Amino acid sequence: METRAGDPGAFARFDLHRVDSPAFVVDAAKLRANLAVLADIRDRAGIKVLAALKAFSMWRVAPIVGEYLDGVCTSGLWEARLAEAHYRGEIATYCAAYKAEDLPEICRISDHVIFNSPDQIARFRPLLDAQGGTFDIGLRINPLHAEGEVPRYDPCAPHSRLGFPVDQLRPEHLDGVTGLHFHTLCEQDFVPLQRTWEALKPRIEPFLGQLKWLNFGGGHHVTRADYQREDLIAFLRQVKAETGCELYLEPGEAVALDAGILVGTVLDTQWNGMPVAVVDISATCHMPDVIEAPYRPAMLGERDAEASGADPVRLGGPSCLAGDVIGDYVLPVPPEPGTRFAFLDQAHYSMVKTTTFNGVPLPSIWLWDSQTDALECVKRFDWESFRDRLS
Repeated sequence: METRAGDPGAFARFDLHRVDSPAFVVDAAKLRANLAVLADIRDRAGIKVLAALKAFSMWRVAPIVGEYLDGVCTSGLWEARLAEAHYRGEIATYCAAYKAEDLPEICRISDHVIFNSPDQIARFRPLLDAQGGTFDIGLRINPLHAEGEVPRYDPCAPHSRLGFPVDQLRPEHLDGVTGLHFHTLCEQDFVPLQRTWEALKPRIEPFLGQLKWLNFGGGHHVTRADYQREDLIAFLRQVKAETGCELYLEPGEAVALDAGILVGTVLDTQWNGMPVAVVDISATCHMPDVIEAPYRPAMLGERDAEASGADPVRLGGPSCLAGDVIGDYVLPVPPEPGTRFAFLDQAHYSMVKTTTFNGVPLPSIWLWDSQTDALECVKRFDWESFRDRLS
């Protein structure tokens, strides 16, 4: 199982006992640093950057996001409502398939309404025309060029439902369409984007004269230390000059990369062929990508088993799911009941994917500023959060 590296950054000096357990802790200073990188690329390349709410929608920090970026992208009516209520700037909404009853409000809220197929646009044309001309209509295309390492996360995998296959694109499909959108990357650097554009450009070149904008979607790990940012800036400038289109990027994970941890506590230990610990963090409830991706999250202060001579401990959640296992770790302190620990890089996706399966409590949400050491409890979830979802 892949271990995703995490940079502890300022969390290396954070006292884990200052917050509840379990708890998400987001560092506002690190968030600003990520956003500053994105804003610098935006300014130097002359493009627009939207934050993807599907990856990180902690709206308590919406004012911080608004200081740096041009707006947000959303995945349907509810995220669009969240954007309208809390975020500044443009709102671009894409959904794999819209419901007719949702579209009037989505059109009112959004600057760009992006469809997954020309058939949807044609079917909803009377409804769209009735909303007035305050929004652009976009079409998501499938470049038919796979760069993803895991098919489950690759929109260009065979028989993908995401995006209209570009080899089927005809001039009539772009009637009333002002922009094209494609999103094909996942936690990747610049080179896969460059290869995707090289494969896509000849297919859409005949249509570029009638387009106002191109949206290159998300999956760009721009704030990772080894990302080729200068190459990206030069590439975006060149594409903008060649196409005459406004360009958009929609980073999600890059906004909150290494900006959050998930704090937990060892509840009980036992021996079953190896040390086993039950903790108050659940893979299935709090970090579902551990099971779905799958991947092994990095732990704050984790020791190397060989160097330390200590036995790894298998950490599992409190739910009744037998597979609710996070992984095997050598904790930085003895794994005894009451021991606090934390997993790195948990602000994006983990926070938005949490569930209350089995009645497992949701982690509270905290905002810390590593520059000032200010700490705020943003949200605690009581048991009514579980009860009110069910009846």
